[in-house]
Amino acid sequence: MKYKKIISTVTFLAVTPFIFTGVSATTPLAGMPPVLDQNDIYSADRPNQLSPVVANFPERVYVPNHTSNTLTEIDPRTFKIIRTIKMKAGPQHVVPSWDLKTLWVNNNAGNYLTPIDPMTGLAGKPVSVHDPYNLYFTPNGKYAVVMAESDKQIVFRDPHTMAIKKVVNVPCSGVNHADWTKDGNHFLVSCEFSGQLLWINTEAMKIEKVMKLPKIPAMAGMSGSKTPMPQDVKISPDGSTFYIADMMSDGVWVMKADRVGSFTLIKTGKAAHGLYVTRDSKTLLITNRGEGSVSVLRFSDNALIAKWKIPGNGSPDMGGISADGTQFWVSGRYNNVVYVFDIVHGKFLRSIKVGREPHGLAIYPQPGRYSLGHTGVFR
Repeated sequence: MKYKKIISTVTFLAVTPFIFTGVSATTPLAGMPPVLDQNDIYSADRPNQLSPVVANFPERVYVPNHTSNTLTEIDPRTFKIIRTIKMKAGPQHVVPSWDLKTLWVNNNAGNYLTPIDPMTGLAGKPVSVHDPYNLYFTPNGKYAVVMAESDKQIVFRDPHTMAIKKVVNVPCSGVNHADWTKDGNHFLVSCEFSGQLLWINTEAMKIEKVMKLPKIPAMAGMSGSKTPMPQDVKISPDGSTFYIADMMSDGVWVMKADRVGSFTLIKTGKAAHGLYVTRDSKTLLITNRGEGSVSVLRFSDNALIAKWKIPGNGSPDMGGISADGTQFWVSGRYNNVVYVFDIVHGKFLRSIKVGREPHGLAIYPQPGRYSLGHTGVFR
């Protein structure tokens, strides 16, 4: 792919609060589909490589408008709004189920998950789930994992009925985003309001380590330091490295999967928020919500190779990549729009007006064998 602007400098801040080695057992998580390529866990996510389960679904963009309490559905080929559906209070994210058959709208304030049929785009009967800020699925499909932010809990549930299986109280504030190791045995969780990360054993459903990201020293002429505010979490294609977006530190923390607790900061832009792996598995797209831009990081050497800017600034938040890999769709959280970027030519394409405070939009269907949740993390 082509990139419009090359970034020549990268700022690094290395810190090692503590080291925890021996990250995972060599035996994969029981029931997890086997990794197809040990060098690329996203090898099933190539352009238009759709599962038979989703092959006939019409391509749509589903936008939860948090303050409007609505779901906007957009045809990405025409950029036209197809319908707007009334939701329960406070929709946050649209999440593909592990089996790819259902989209779940997280009605956080309303305490419901609303199922959407991806074939028709219509809503089904809401399921009562308390405080569903975010939703994930274990790599073996055994559990749905609800990030109950206000309750300070991670709740393991049946992935279909959403019946509670286990409640894990968390020692942090703002439990938020997650991603899994290559073998599925552990997952890393961000806690945005306390600057912490949790290392959790998937099978045991147990927190093994609690980590505190280091405070960022004040800039010249300013007093005090800033407490990190970790957001999205994503693992590299080879499974060796976790990336953690940090809004307060204005970049992404890099943590080796076999050195849990050792961090390096790469500055990307103001209020770094969302992380997305491109379909060729070569680069990571990073939304910088505080400056209206998207940074492009190359996995091979962690170099920032481009920055795509929104004309007149903006607030890019959460989104996803089109099935063919040519477009990046992301919500404009505080501008009441959706942004579309041209990945091939590395540039902003257009914006589309939606409801108030759009948040975790999902473009669907996408390639992949199964979903780990959020707005679409597929393997």
